[in-house]
Amino acid sequence: MILALVHSRALLGLEARPVCVEVHLANGLPSFTLVGLAETEVKEARERVRSAIQNTGLEFPANKRITVNLAPADLPKDSGRFDLPIALGILAASGQVDARKFAGYEFAGELSLGGDLRPVRGALAMSLALAQHAAPTESAARRLPKLVLPEGSAQEAALVPGAEIYRAHHLLDVVRQFLPGDGQVEMLDGWRKVEPTERPFRHGYLDLADVKGQAAARRALEIAAAGGHSILMMGAPGSGKSMLAQRFAGLLPDMTTQEALESAAVASLGGRFSLDRWAVRPTCSPHHTASAVALVGGGSPPRPGEISLAHRGVLFLDELPEFPRAALEALREPLESGMITISRAAQRAEFPARFQLVAAMNPCPCGYLGSQLRACRCSPDQVARYQGKLSGPLLDRIDLHVEVGSLAADELVNAPPGEATAAIRVRVVQARDRATARQGSSNQALEGQAIDAQCHLDESAAKFLNTAAARLGWSGRGIHRCLKVARTIADLAGARTVQVTHVAEAVQYRRALKANH
Repeated sequence: MILALVHSRALLGLEARPVCVEVHLANGLPSFTLVGLAETEVKEARERVRSAIQNTGLEFPANKRITVNLAPADLPKDSGRFDLPIALGILAASGQVDARKFAGYEFAGELSLGGDLRPVRGALAMSLALAQHAAPTESAARRLPKLVLPEGSAQEAALVPGAEIYRAHHLLDVVRQFLPGDGQVEMLDGWRKVEPTERPFRHGYLDLADVKGQAAARRALEIAAAGGHSILMMGAPGSGKSMLAQRFAGLLPDMTTQEALESAAVASLGGRFSLDRWAVRPTCSPHHTASAVALVGGGSPPRPGEISLAHRGVLFLDELPEFPRAALEALREPLESGMITISRAAQRAEFPARFQLVAAMNPCPCGYLGSQLRACRCSPDQVARYQGKLSGPLLDRIDLHVEVGSLAADELVNAPPGEATAAIRVRVVQARDRATARQGSSNQALEGQAIDAQCHLDESAAKFLNTAAARLGWSGRGIHRCLKVARTIADLAGARTVQVTHVAEAVQYRRALKANH
């Protein structure tokens, strides 16, 4: 009886938990059994591994009873990432490679029938998990296990600082490194250590200069970017709401390395990561027919939804009232906490969801309520039902409500280009730096007593806010959000204290939708 152990990782949410692939060869009726709570794509590895080993000229122990256990047994395993460690375990158990040389290595990769290695989902999450769970007392040389991955996956995994990543094109490239004997490991063309490269933090965003006019909406976007606030734009079709939203991410400050890694790790889980989008804040724009599961995530095992894929970026919801009610209500908790927890009977997964919500809607079913260019044909009941699709608790969590008016033909054709994104971003970064230096976070993140401490109002400003809140029927949350927006406006103006002019501007951004009910 021969036993071989190979180490790999299974994804559960953003976690990449360790998995030990145990391969046992025994005499008896020939069979190939795979156990350990494996999904269908993992069970299909039996045929891929068998064909890959035979087609590469290696010996598959077809006359043995092969048992492969993926431990721990209660951890769900999915995808073809276990093909490579299973194949190496069979080769080690049959004496074709030296299992002792596997110490300090972890493997993941899908095999083709010819033995080629194909990229796997979540490689960056695996590398990030190794870095986060490294024991600080271990020596630098042994702190992180070496990770062996296919070509495409290795490039993204190497983005994690300190990670030691090897890439291979073919099963034989890996086998050559672990042959029995004391020979030196050769760096062949198919096997290379992936050297970490400094990737530039570049801007890949559309320019806000493309949007002509719309001074009020542009100002609201600047405030939202400076304070991390969510925003709802309401206006007639063709007024420029989508153009404004698609250019919002360019106003945000550059990502830090940690933010870029978090965003890329979630994108890698969803199969959306590409190296040319490194450190570019994502803008996710799901269609209004998207379900609640598509937004928050789900499945078995759970995968991230649109709100997690927008982590550290922008979630743009166009035609907001047309989304299913359940999908919209699912946004309420992530808007507050920045996390989404997906609980199922057998498992529980957490995904980060710290995004900025940018939403757009028409004021009525026909879209022309309040327009100076076309008359609205909707009855008051139709308008009320349409706007009533958005619940009060959801609207209460959106900091800025702004009307986007339609432009006349001469305003659109003859108007000069708007202010460029780069110029606005400078002011946004300065305002964020002021907030960070003062309180260590963005204004949107202020909670409890910190709101009173940082948004102290003089007597006239407090009186103005109390009057506005009473007339508009605001909740306590609405008042706090107005205070945080006023603090952001003061930061943009370079003011140390929140004055009545700042509060007055903040109030008008929370009354636009109320005025149309």
